[in-house]
Amino acid sequence: MDTKALEELLGIRAPWRVAGIDVDVARQEVVVRVACERTEWCNTQRRLHVHGWEKRRWRHLDLWQCRTIIEAEVPRLLNPATGRTEMAAVPWAESLSRWSKRFESWAVEVLLHTRSLSDGSRLLRLGWDACDRIMRRAVERGLQRRTLEDVKLVGLDEKSFRQGQDYIALMTDLVGARVLEVVEGAGQKEVEALWQTLPQAQRQAVEAAAMDRGQSMIAGTRAAAPQAAIVHDRYHISAEQNQAVDRVRRAEHKQLMAQGDETLKGTRYHWLSGLEKLSDAAFASFENLVRINLKTSRAWELKTTFESFWVQADAPRGLAFFKKWKNRALRSRLPVFVKLAQSLATSLPELLNYFAYRITNAMSEGFNSVIQQLKAAARGFRSFANYRSRILFFCAKLDLKPSL
Repeated sequence: MDTKALEELLGIRAPWRVAGIDVDVARQEVVVRVACERTEWCNTQRRLHVHGWEKRRWRHLDLWQCRTIIEAEVPRLLNPATGRTEMAAVPWAESLSRWSKRFESWAVEVLLHTRSLSDGSRLLRLGWDACDRIMRRAVERGLQRRTLEDVKLVGLDEKSFRQGQDYIALMTDLVGARVLEVVEGAGQKEVEALWQTLPQAQRQAVEAAAMDRGQSMIAGTRAAAPQAAIVHDRYHISAEQNQAVDRVRRAEHKQLMAQGDETLKGTRYHWLSGLEKLSDAAFASFENLVRINLKTSRAWELKTTFESFWVQADAPRGLAFFKKWKNRALRSRLPVFVKLAQSLATSLPELLNYFAYRITNAMSEGFNSVIQQLKAAARGFRSFANYRSRILFFCAKLDLKPSL
């Protein structure tokens, strides 16, 4: 092959040149030997002394279906300003990399489209640790390149990490539809640390944050970004309403079963799901249930009625609606909903903030399904660092590939 064409394929530029090619047919390996023609090296300020030469090898894209390696003697330069030596930069690979830029770029593409790191390592013919390192380098590269000036509305959420009570805290850009950062733990200190991953100027520019009613999220946000309006997420409020309905159903079902009445048996899905998800037969059965004078029916009606809160035109109308709903809940003779109404009243300012920003954590819930798939494919993560790098690799919309 013409060496000029090969240099173009490999990304080799002067003062480097292809000096030779060694082909090992038995091992299906091609080694491209690269030589340097330069004898003097300078930075912007002064001439650098060549302290020595070091043989380096980089994996490149396969040529002729053979594993291809670039091999070169690279000068180690003595910097008189620091008294330390450093490797000279080569045009085909980034600093401290064992892979060429074009191979890393291809590896990132493969890893983005494979189910797991193990699948990617088989396709790339690399070890698992090497693929993990490429992924981490890609995330570091992307985080250095990304811009955050347009982040105004964010979502905060917690996700399970390992079994038990291990959680992570997640911040998303609600406009850019991307994960911004992940920290281990979901207490107040961790939430503050999550906010502090944003540069101070950008943190102060955030206008509103959607979150659940957990005290750690609220306290951490007020401490780290006091200017940000807290908007309680409608989907978490809906989850609280569903939990209240289910508690009423379980208590009533237990009472009815003690009397030999199976009216509520097998109906949990009906009370907690949207009506549009029910089959025609299930819907007809549910209509009959609702007409029966059940505590669960009253609880379901309160839950369903509250959904109209979110479609009010503005905060004053939202406040008027909430007052009416609260009064109905207090008169419902359902202790669970009495307690929920009183609790929601303490969060009324954060609920009404919804009408100023109209933001929810639905996007974070969408990322949750991706994160669950990552966990399933990896069969769990032993370290938080691995978990974080996977989430940012797949969900942060980072510019991951090396510049060629």
